[in-house]
Amino acid sequence: MPRLKYFIILAVISVCTHAESTLVSAVAIEQTLETAATSLPVEASPALNLNAFSTMERIIPALAEGRVVFIGEQHTRYDHHLTQLEIIRRLHALHPQLAIGMEIFQQPFQRYLDEYIAGSISEQEMLRATEYYRRWRLDYRHYAPILRYAREHRLPLVALNVPTELIREVGRVGFEGLNEDQRQQLPADIEPADENYRQRVKAVFENHPNDNGQRFEHFLEAQLLWDEGMAERAAAYLVEHPDHQLVVIAGNRHVAWGSAIPNRLQRRLSVPAASILNSWDGPVEPGLADYLLMPAERPLPPAGKIGALLVDGDNHVTISACNAGSACAAAGIKAGDRITAIDENGINSIAGLRLALWDKKPGDIINIDIMRKHLLLPDKNLSYEITLK
Repeated sequence: MPRLKYFIILAVISVCTHAESTLVSAVAIEQTLETAATSLPVEASPALNLNAFSTMERIIPALAEGRVVFIGEQHTRYDHHLTQLEIIRRLHALHPQLAIGMEIFQQPFQRYLDEYIAGSISEQEMLRATEYYRRWRLDYRHYAPILRYAREHRLPLVALNVPTELIREVGRVGFEGLNEDQRQQLPADIEPADENYRQRVKAVFENHPNDNGQRFEHFLEAQLLWDEGMAERAAAYLVEHPDHQLVVIAGNRHVAWGSAIPNRLQRRLSVPAASILNSWDGPVEPGLADYLLMPAERPLPPAGKIGALLVDGDNHVTISACNAGSACAAAGIKAGDRITAIDENGINSIAGLRLALWDKKPGDIINIDIMRKHLLLPDKNLSYEITLK
């Protein structure tokens, strides 16, 4: 993938208006470069040209020349998703035929993204159909502005990820342990990990909970499947839509160093490309990416909460406790009550409950139905109107 001769570090403070910028702190730069230089001789120590600092606005024309732009993220950083949206907006202004590939959606659910963009299903229906809260689980509000922009402007959304079930099974038994049907779901070409990729994945594995005795080689193969599957889908989209530019949104570690998604896409289809990372937390060295954004942290707006500790049961959700001073406690809901519906939407899992509440704010009023079980008396169905806090 084409690389710049030097890195441009962007300190983006406001990405929703004019992309105002400021310098990264000297301490942060010194620490990063010190980390990067530990394995290099003195004469090869990295040097960062502080006069090369730029703004997002200035790099957009260069990004617009490529067929694909990779934008990394830390999934739970709202400001990272705002920078992604701003880049998408600016690229779209220059290249109307723009598509957005997203790690957060899995390939078998592509039709529902198409229906959402076409306006034939609602946002809530799309989230339910793609099983978002069961498969990705993170607060959808991080991504909602990007998807709403895509729907407003009819920009295609591309589900990049492979099914959770396949990744989980490869992590358990490896490629060799798959049955024939599962093998048919693998990418057509999976290139073995190079040593740098292997070591980066190993560092993740060693910090990963491993109570079931998972083998590292199986964990590595699951990561290869993840990256190759997304690269294959992105490359296929570019071939099928030669007039489109594709923005790929994925975790930083699927973009950094090029050896995850970017180089695997290039192996399938050589196209002009650029890679961007948001708030990289590792060493900064040549080859990491083309651009590094350093946005100021920006929290999600407060969410409306019931204020209960929940337990996911077999086709039901049980309240184990109401927090002191919560809407749950104020309503008189008790430990052991089962939530059966919210605003007439049936609830049978925590994923379903999160789907019902994701867009609620403090002060919003909801109707919540519960079933209270009794040992000797018949179970009782109760309904409450509560104000979220």
